[in-house]
Amino acid sequence: MKYKRILLKLSGEALMGKKNYGIDTEVLMQYANEIKVVVEQGVELAIVIGGGNIYRGVEAAATGIDRVQGDYMGMLATVINGMALQSALESVGLYTRLLSGINIEQVCEPYIKRRAIRHLEKGRIVIFGAGTGNPYFTTDTAASLRAIEIEAQAVLKGTRVDGIYTADPEKDTTATKYNHISFKDVYEKKLNIMDMTAFTLCEENHLPIIVFDMNKKGNLLALVNGEEVGTLVK
Repeated sequence: MKYKRILLKLSGEALMGKKNYGIDTEVLMQYANEIKVVVEQGVELAIVIGGGNIYRGVEAAATGIDRVQGDYMGMLATVINGMALQSALESVGLYTRLLSGINIEQVCEPYIKRRAIRHLEKGRIVIFGAGTGNPYFTTDTAASLRAIEIEAQAVLKGTRVDGIYTADPEKDTTATKYNHISFKDVYEKKLNIMDMTAFTLCEENHLPIIVFDMNKKGNLLALVNGEEVGTLVK
């Protein structure tokens, strides 16, 4: 396998499936089975999942809710998604730990770097909830930060699109896909794949990002086996 330890970033919206909000259990179980195949190959896997299917702090600010308050509400949404994913993973026979950036002792462990790494070494899937534990930071930034801390070899960003394109392929039929692209080119072409803080963290720490379609069966396994899937940013 090309990667021994990876961090998988999933959006909260991905869990909605065909729903307008909330969690689609079919999508949840599909992800759990895809992840199981990879973990059984010996890959150490950590996951950061967003909360956009339940709540977004940035959008809440536009309705008059205080931005900091809204961001903390968004963090709690990521914990809800993390608990749902944890339950799905354990239902297919996997061992997991949910670690949170804010203390919620009844449902998850507090985030401690050494503890997270030890869980990974024991073959447990580590799910990071509540982002960084601080307002004004997205789950993209949390994914980059946690990946660097646990010394992951890559950040895999699972989306509903099969990579990075010259334009939004859902809106522009002439958009073409990049198989490889540099951090510098992403800056210059203003391609929006992550927020700038998250992206800069990866660049400064020489951490590659792979954007791929998580909904296509077998993509995750092919990727960790070294096949060209999605778009590699390095």
